[in-house]
Amino acid sequence: MIHENRAEKFRQIVENKFQIYNSLFMSLPYDKMTNIGMLLPFLYEESKTGYEAGKTPEEIVEEFFTSHTDLKTEDQKLELLFKIIQYIERQVVLFDSIEDAAFPSLHSENDNGTVGNMYEKAINNHQLDKVREKLEDFNVKVVFTAHPTQFYPNSVQKIIHDLRAAITADSITQIDTLLQQLGKTPFVNKEKPTPIDEALSIITYLRFVYYETVGDLFTKIKKTFNNENFQLHEDIIQLGFWPGGDRDGNPFVTAEVTKKVAYELRSAILKSYYNHLKFVRRRLSFRDVSEILKDLSEILYDAIFKENDISSEQILNKIDEAEDILIKHHNGLFLDILYSFKDRVKIFGTHFATLDIRQDSRVHQQVIDEVYSKLFPNQEVDNKTKYSKLIEVSEKVNADNFQDIVKDTLETVSQITEIQKQNGWRGMNRYIISNSDDVKDVMNVYAFFKICGYKENDIKMDIVPLFETMEGLANAESVMTALYSHPIYKKHIGNRGNQQTIMLGFSDGTKDGGYLKANWEIYKAKEVLTTISEKNGIKVIFFDGRGGPPARGGGKTHDFYASQGKTIANNKIELTIQGQTITSIFGNKEQASFNFEQLLSAGVENDVFKSSKKDLTEKERILISELADSSFKKYSDLKAHQMFVPYLQEMSTLQYYGKTNIGSRPSKRGSGNELKFEDLRAIPFVGSWAQLKQNVPGFFGFGFAMNKLKENGRFNEIKELYAGSDFFKTLVLNSMMSMNKTYFPLTYYIKNNPKFGEFWTILFDEYQLSRDIMLELTGFKMLQEEDPLSRKSVKIREKIVLPLLSIQQYALMKIQKGEGNKEAYEKLVTRSLFGNINASRNSA
Repeated sequence: MIHENRAEKFRQIVENKFQIYNSLFMSLPYDKMTNIGMLLPFLYEESKTGYEAGKTPEEIVEEFFTSHTDLKTEDQKLELLFKIIQYIERQVVLFDSIEDAAFPSLHSENDNGTVGNMYEKAINNHQLDKVREKLEDFNVKVVFTAHPTQFYPNSVQKIIHDLRAAITADSITQIDTLLQQLGKTPFVNKEKPTPIDEALSIITYLRFVYYETVGDLFTKIKKTFNNENFQLHEDIIQLGFWPGGDRDGNPFVTAEVTKKVAYELRSAILKSYYNHLKFVRRRLSFRDVSEILKDLSEILYDAIFKENDISSEQILNKIDEAEDILIKHHNGLFLDILYSFKDRVKIFGTHFATLDIRQDSRVHQQVIDEVYSKLFPNQEVDNKTKYSKLIEVSEKVNADNFQDIVKDTLETVSQITEIQKQNGWRGMNRYIISNSDDVKDVMNVYAFFKICGYKENDIKMDIVPLFETMEGLANAESVMTALYSHPIYKKHIGNRGNQQTIMLGFSDGTKDGGYLKANWEIYKAKEVLTTISEKNGIKVIFFDGRGGPPARGGGKTHDFYASQGKTIANNKIELTIQGQTITSIFGNKEQASFNFEQLLSAGVENDVFKSSKKDLTEKERILISELADSSFKKYSDLKAHQMFVPYLQEMSTLQYYGKTNIGSRPSKRGSGNELKFEDLRAIPFVGSWAQLKQNVPGFFGFGFAMNKLKENGRFNEIKELYAGSDFFKTLVLNSMMSMNKTYFPLTYYIKNNPKFGEFWTILFDEYQLSRDIMLELTGFKMLQEEDPLSRKSVKIREKIVLPLLSIQQYALMKIQKGEGNKEAYEKLVTRSLFGNINASRNSA
């Protein structure tokens, strides 16, 4: 019933508003775009009916030109298609803004997974003390990355922010004016953003969304669970930051860039304090208190604009002075306002968000090799000997004796102490190693610190292996077992409070092993790593490299974390968010607060509210393993198909990702022209399948595996598994979400392609099989039946972008056939790709 009410409300306040405000586009004075709004419905209808009748995108677009325009030349037709893309991009912004503005009306303070709901549950189950106890020793951390899955220019971001506010206020005049501004504002970055640009873009969110959101949520939790013994720690909600620190595959991130971004983070939080303090001072205008706060304001000003040193302790000392006088002499008037400010200083320190360093293990090995050969010439030794001897080096190695990546790596490590002094120790405290699959990958990084002159007690950094490939996940147990018993590393981890963070890569795991296999291998790896960590007296923290869509480990995040049983350490929930996930899930105060609460409650409930559905029985484990192995075989066969990479290269938008200027990082690893599977980055890889509306990484092999058991008369076992395991159920529902965003009719024409027809049929057959068997398993009549809001949102978005997809496929077909102006058609693909990326913020 609740679902039905919300679905109806969605129709009223999202769908209907979109229809009304969309009509404003018709009268907007776009350059040469006055009739686009009238033509667009015709292209949509031609596309919808045409695809269902098996027509090609080329036939559909050409019929549109013939039936609804009098255009004759190729240049005229191309100009119209570009204008349609611009028009649709702006429709997407309008729909995003309407949906975001409706969020508070579609969600309640007591929805499942909120702080209010958690409190009610604690009362009803007589577990209030246990919830308080868990909250005192638990953290949620979201880490912002600059991975390019959506990147509007800043000018457009600001219009979106204002448009959302105008829609909330139902101000037609303001909406009309903002849509006019939107019509004349470019959506495309002329040049790729630099890592600094990416950092500043996300710092804007820190200042204008998270400063308020995290602070208010902290206050809300404190008040909800308040009693005299309850002490909520300031790190319960943490923010992490990768732009400017993540140099994995990004040659534009240098030591200088990292230093600059650390400075910008410090500057941003001090500016936030300075502005907040203005409000505090307006209320606390009392004798002696006002003088202290004025003094603090001047200290902050000098720290921002004269770059004076400042620490969070200094700020807190001033606040404590004011608090003492306020209580003693002014009856504690407006004390809550001062506490709100004080809490934020405790939460954000002088760092705002923790800047991580990340680099690939293969690059580290290259650095170690060069440094070793310089220090110990003409000595051929194995990798273990190299890092062991470098760890013993007593003199600091001079970075100027090296070039390029070696020099930059040494400079990056050397400046950590300076950044920690400026931003506080929370400003930078870990080094993440991509593609970890060996002990040397961690010990090489420890060796960096030693050759950069750090004494063992001065290395105030966690070294974090990232296990992301099937091989890496398989090696995780042996690698961590060896590290925990390694005398040098054991001492280092003791200095770090016997706590170890381990990162697991869902994106690359899924790309490598397929959806079901990747999720199951990560689940098992977490269990094993939990066991060996506990055995060694180590508190283990799992950091999940998750993307927005299920195919990159995303999907229903609360359900995923709430489904992990007692065999997996639950000390903290930490995950990456990026691109469209930032804007669609954490993009404004209401959404961010709701989704932080969802993560927090998932972690607390896992420990406090026991459920047999969270813990897998031995029988369930055997069955999931069987399904995972079977699906992996099917997915591996697909990857090994000789047409796999050529299909993506020739029929998808893969090679155009790098031209969209939405991210600073190159779209593939490796420098050669020949495209290899291992060079494909997870985001362009998954994104290209999404642009084709095939979403293969989100389901391929899953249906095959279930059907194999069904053919053997064992379907009841899967039904019992779905009913009995929250983990398996979440995987099924997330996979169905991926399939709900597929639209194979778009590429029906490929089945007749002599080169790729057979390959396309393999994909289509598996999609149909997976969809049918999952509907049978769940008893649903349609995909995403259990989530009508998401289903409706997807449906409208798919309708908006269908003409965009037709244009994209039309241009690809022209390029493949070598017809017409190749440069213009390539530009058309890139522009439509950009539009589709921004439209598909909840895409698979």
